[in-house]
Amino acid sequence: MKKIIVADDEAHIRRLVCDFLQNEGYETLQADDGDVALALFREHPDVSALILDVMMPNLDGWAVCREIRKTSAVPVLMLTARSEEFDELMGFDVGADDYVTKPFSPSVLMKRVAALLKRAGGDPAANKRSALDSLVVNEAAHEVTLNGKALELTLKEYNLLLKLLSSAGRVFTREQLLDDIWGFDYEGDIRTVDSHMARLRTKLGDWGNRHLKTVYGAGYKIEA
Repeated sequence: MKKIIVADDEAHIRRLVCDFLQNEGYETLQADDGDVALALFREHPDVSALILDVMMPNLDGWAVCREIRKTSAVPVLMLTARSEEFDELMGFDVGADDYVTKPFSPSVLMKRVAALLKRAGGDPAANKRSALDSLVVNEAAHEVTLNGKALELTLKEYNLLLKLLSSAGRVFTREQLLDDIWGFDYEGDIRTVDSHMARLRTKLGDWGNRHLKTVYGAGYKIEA
């Protein structure tokens, strides 16, 4: 049974999300502030995902996500009562994988959680490796190494890199990447793709500058 941490200082929201998750067959752990959420994550290394409210006492959702990203690529979905673009971009900047604004439909939230877990889980029987020059992606281990050193990528960055590597030389439009990585029901701005690609290129350093290309007016590609 997959285990999910739900962190929200509003008890009724927390209970609602947990009830729906449990009905879908997930085990839930509840936290009423960021400190508790981080402690739970450290106590339960088998956690499959976290749902974090942005505005929480002690540590907010951004701070919790930032700490988690130092050691883990576990899927993180942010909940917030705000809808400004700044909040969404901040969530992605700290490594969040998805973003849902309150008030939300619990059934839609469950679909977003299921999609995140599916993308993160992949095929457990697979042992695929993709490589280009000094970059190696081990899909079974969900690891990326560059010049022999492990890279810390968010789930979205990892999936973007894997998508582009799957068809080196092919140009993927922003719309294709948004649909494939974020899902057809994603309601955010298409510029999210650009911001994630910019961060991915930065993390890839010289390799990214050589191989990760922007095709202006079209999209992105990996140039072999």
